[in-house]
Amino acid sequence: MNPLMQNLFALVFGLVLGAAAGYFFHRYLVVKAMRDQQEKAANILKGANEQARLIEAQARENAARVLQTAEQDIKERRAENSREAERLDKRRTELESRADKLEQREQTLNKRQSAIDRRANEIEKLHNQEVAKLEQISNLSQDEARKELFAAVEKEARADMARIYRQIEAEAREEGEKRARKLIADAIQRVASEHVAEVTSSRVTLPNEEMKGRIVGRNGRNIKAFEQAAGVDVIVDDTPESVTISCFDSVRREIARRALVRLTVDGRIHPTHIEKIIEDETKAVEKIINEAGEQAAYDANIAGLHPEVLRMMGRLKFRTSYGQNQLAHAVEVSKLAGILAAELGADVEIAKQGGFLHDIGKAMDHNQEGTHAGLGAEFCKRYNVNHKVVNAIASHHHETEQESIEAVIAEAADAISGARPGARREDLEAYIKRIKTLEDLTNSFKGVQQSFAIQAGREVRIIVRPEEIDDLDSARLARDVAKKIEETMQYPGQIKVTVIRETRAVDYAK
Repeated sequence: MNPLMQNLFALVFGLVLGAAAGYFFHRYLVVKAMRDQQEKAANILKGANEQARLIEAQARENAARVLQTAEQDIKERRAENSREAERLDKRRTELESRADKLEQREQTLNKRQSAIDRRANEIEKLHNQEVAKLEQISNLSQDEARKELFAAVEKEARADMARIYRQIEAEAREEGEKRARKLIADAIQRVASEHVAEVTSSRVTLPNEEMKGRIVGRNGRNIKAFEQAAGVDVIVDDTPESVTISCFDSVRREIARRALVRLTVDGRIHPTHIEKIIEDETKAVEKIINEAGEQAAYDANIAGLHPEVLRMMGRLKFRTSYGQNQLAHAVEVSKLAGILAAELGADVEIAKQGGFLHDIGKAMDHNQEGTHAGLGAEFCKRYNVNHKVVNAIASHHHETEQESIEAVIAEAADAISGARPGARREDLEAYIKRIKTLEDLTNSFKGVQQSFAIQAGREVRIIVRPEEIDDLDSARLARDVAKKIEETMQYPGQIKVTVIRETRAVDYAK
């Protein structure tokens, strides 16, 4: 055998041997894989069986629990249904009983209604018989009798109404005349009381009593220099820690007051310094006067007035009449005149200017001859104020004839502003007398323990004895007191009456 054949034979043998070895090795691997798969399948089956047993046990337990809960719920519902059935039976019984009662009541009502209907028919029959008899006796039908009755009642009512109207008119006229006379008398009394002291003097408070000597100075040189420079009289009397400045010129009096206050604060009181301070205060007051006049015109909504007219109006800032500031009074009169003119269809601007300037003469009547109305009219005429306004100024006290309705309106507004409650101060003695009268009147009622007039006489508080006055009597007492005050007293505005009843229970622990 040649070598080639040997090699070929060896190659074929090797291939056969390798194929056999590969086949057996592959089979081994397949068998092993199958064995592993069988083991894994057995394990999975075993686990599934175990899990199935657990699930089955849990399902049985849950089913038993659900069954128990369902049985309990069914038991409770059966009990509730039983109770509901009992309630329904009881309710049905009550409704049947009530229905029986209602049926019996309906039968009773029907019987009563029948009796009432019979009685109504009998009454109507009797009424018709009586009406027929009356018509036969009076020879009048029912409508004719009704008309005659209404006519007689109307005639009597008209007669009573006319009589009452005449009585009320007479009483109102008599009461109006009495009140008018009383108001005029009160006005005259208030005009005559403390007029000079109120208008012509100012009081300056001093830091101490020693300052009086420094104001007077050696041989009176300081006070003489002050009086000469300021044009006022300085009164040093026994009034503690104060001196009085007297002057008919309200502006000079204000300058002197401000200067004296500055001197007492500064402490340097000698003739040269006095003149300087008075000069400074004169300039300051003049500035205040100019500003006050312009502000007043602005408040009154009046434009176009000459600066000198406004300056003269500003002097009224330091002028009062019975406690009423004249510049504020002028602004108020202007506003009132404007409202009245608008209501009456008059010239509003003329009326407002007439009301604003009507008392301008009071700023100059202390050092010129003539009345303030005449002086004010002449002054405004020089500065080309409207002639209707000049006439309103001159005639507001009827010193000249009123030429326009605006002049009449300015006069009426002046009267309203001066006469309104609270515009002017009441005399002190009259005020005290009114307060005392108010308290005495209140104390005169039965059951009143104490009474106090407060709020400047605008309210009276009454304390009653609780054992004599109950709550109902308290209300009646308040009404009676208010009525008595209205009938017997004269007062501005209104007076509030308050009745206080207090019950106190007191006991002692022993």
